[in-house]
Amino acid sequence: MELVEILFISIGLAMDAFAVSVCKGLSMKKMNWKKACIIGLWFGIFQAGMPVIGFFLGSAFEELITSIDHWIACVLLGFIGGKMIKDAFSSDGESYGDNVDFKSMLVLAIATSIDALAIGIAYVCGYGSKNAAITFTSIGVITFFLSVLGVKIGNKFGDKYEQKAEFVGGVILVLLGIKILLEHLGVLQ
Repeated sequence: MELVEILFISIGLAMDAFAVSVCKGLSMKKMNWKKACIIGLWFGIFQAGMPVIGFFLGSAFEELITSIDHWIACVLLGFIGGKMIKDAFSSDGESYGDNVDFKSMLVLAIATSIDALAIGIAYVCGYGSKNAAITFTSIGVITFFLSVLGVKIGNKFGDKYEQKAEFVGGVILVLLGIKILLEHLGVLQ
């Protein structure tokens, strides 16, 4: 996996956390950098940890899925990306508040990182173990920084960017899924 792909995966996965961080920033009357860093740490740690769990789950069953691995990766990435695109256009009026206590952040961190678990499984299918540590670390670091940035943007500009961020993240994941499928089918090399 090349650096550009690692960055695209990292940014794509970070968009859910970015969108929630924008909402958190919206709830702050005044920018609170300590809260922004706490939010970034929660999301970054979970976004880095969940693909590791998915990677080991995928590795445990690798022999069973190698003949269909590219299809699994494409479907998982397509599903996750499609859900993100759909969610970008739904207006369910979620409000997250600026609370950063353990319970509320745990729920949000898990909710925004479920797709990262699937990415870990898809990663095994699409790439094996090549650059896995770099990829998963990049996911966490980029999520941290984008989450902190999301809080700042939410605090400064309102909810103008939330839908766009989730849409772009979804498109990136769908395109990566298609790329993996096309590579395994020999269309791209």
